[in-house]
Amino acid sequence: MPHAARPTVTLHDVAAAAGVSVATASRVLGGSTRKVAPEYEARVLAAAAALRYTVDASARAMRRASDSIALVADDLTTPSMGVVVAAMEREARTAGAFVTVSSTMAAPERQSETVRVLRSLRPRALVLTSSRYLDDARLAKELAAYEREGGRVVIVGHTDMTFDSINLDNHGAGRSMGAFVAETGHRRVALLTGAPEMRNMADRMAGFVEGLRAGGVDERDIRVVRCPVNRQGGYAAAVSLAAEGMDGRQAVLATNDSMAIGALSGFREAGLRVPDDVSVTGIDDIPLARDVTPRLTTVDLPLARYGVEAMRFALEQPGAARRLILEGRLVVRDSTRARP
Repeated sequence: MPHAARPTVTLHDVAAAAGVSVATASRVLGGSTRKVAPEYEARVLAAAAALRYTVDASARAMRRASDSIALVADDLTTPSMGVVVAAMEREARTAGAFVTVSSTMAAPERQSETVRVLRSLRPRALVLTSSRYLDDARLAKELAAYEREGGRVVIVGHTDMTFDSINLDNHGAGRSMGAFVAETGHRRVALLTGAPEMRNMADRMAGFVEGLRAGGVDERDIRVVRCPVNRQGGYAAAVSLAAEGMDGRQAVLATNDSMAIGALSGFREAGLRVPDDVSVTGIDDIPLARDVTPRLTTVDLPLARYGVEAMRFALEQPGAARRLILEGRLVVRDSTRARP
């Protein structure tokens, strides 16, 4: 037998039970910064508990912007994004805000539609992160409308839009790894990367090529292998390279750690030893990079700081648009060795 719905308790009910004005009850239960006498605060809290009063979040959102920070991301399942989101959530919590998350899989129409829906919910700020170049006119229009309504917009990734933005030095990360691989004697290499429209991967690959060429590697000896930017993509690419006999290739540089870790498994299954037969490198320095065997040589990108700085931008008062680029650091471990 269905239960009868519990009667809705309003703020007026709480105020009447506590013997205070509605304004006083609202200040106590609504998180106002205005001070309320301790005795009145105690009475309001006791009345709210006795009546089992809960704040009507939707009504609060209609009156003012909420305390939420809306994060719109491409794919929430990647290890690197997990680090970024966790850092964002911790930083937001210290400021009394909370993070809501939406995934768009980088589809432009889903990005613009998600922002349109979020505008109606009036989050305090909106953080948009994407691995692709953000230049969609519909998305820019929705973001501009949200900002005019009093919201804060932060772009995490490469963009020419006039909002606060923060990005990683992906090209510099690739260049430092390419230079290291060339300096350690590798002369025939393969690069594992994703689709050309993935801006962060394209920047890393361009950096690889620049660093390798500067270190004496001939462009004819650099092979580009496109695959899904995940563990399975790296695994399949390594198995395929091994089946072809490697064509004398001494190193495989992946544009992220997940692909590199997949490549380690693929080469192991094919009977190739890392790093004796082939060196393998990644970029990101996700936690698993330190736990696999052999431990992965990679570029440590400050993913946690990436999330923290993006959230700080979102929580600060609006001003002139800012740009921040964070650099990485080469970390040499066991998956590479010098060649004669």
